[in-house]
Amino acid sequence: MSVRFVELSHPIENGTITYPGLPAPVMSDFLSRSDSVRKYAAGTTFHIGRVEMIANTGTYVDAPSHRFEGREDVGSLPLEKLADVPGLVIEAGAEGRAIGPERFEGAAVAGRAVLVRTGWARHWGTPSYGEGHPFLTREAAAWLAREKAALVGIDSLNIDDAADGERPAHTRLLDAGIPILEHLCHLEKLPASGFRLYAVPAPIHGLGSFPVRAFAILESAR
Repeated sequence: MSVRFVELSHPIENGTITYPGLPAPVMSDFLSRSDSVRKYAAGTTFHIGRVEMIANTGTYVDAPSHRFEGREDVGSLPLEKLADVPGLVIEAGAEGRAIGPERFEGAAVAGRAVLVRTGWARHWGTPSYGEGHPFLTREAAAWLAREKAALVGIDSLNIDDAADGERPAHTRLLDAGIPILEHLCHLEKLPASGFRLYAVPAPIHGLGSFPVRAFAILESAR
């Protein structure tokens, strides 16, 4: 039985810029290999790294507490919304910036991870990534919440228009308990359906967002 995995996360490296204006991660040694020589037997070395970063780094998941105080944090998200979730790709690369509910009409999104492919991931790592990105309208988010999507993701800078301080897509989806994945990539490698999504963070409490290793398993390859 062959299984084909599709990577959907951007790599996180020292200095990676995810969102303009937010600090990049800083990676360093807590225990270097050269220093570990003094702690272990001859020929035995270890490395322990240190990472300083904000929670919204790389490809990450937003939990309801990202928007609403007192709601579920990252560590409280149920695994059934993050792992082995049947997926659906919605093509929106030709829709312009604002992606409305008409793009989703007729799609069976209930209980599915709905991944919106805009193609914006091609700008990752360049200044263009933070300028004029595609986003979901409040009407699209309301439709997805009403139709009970399990999770909604996008391969763009933000699921909302970054210039809109109300953040209506975050508000409607997270209020409905629907996790959000931002900064996805490689969605062009997925079929429209017939795959299972995995996007699980560490079970960390007290945070509303945290990086994930997002990937898909194609059901046709099983």
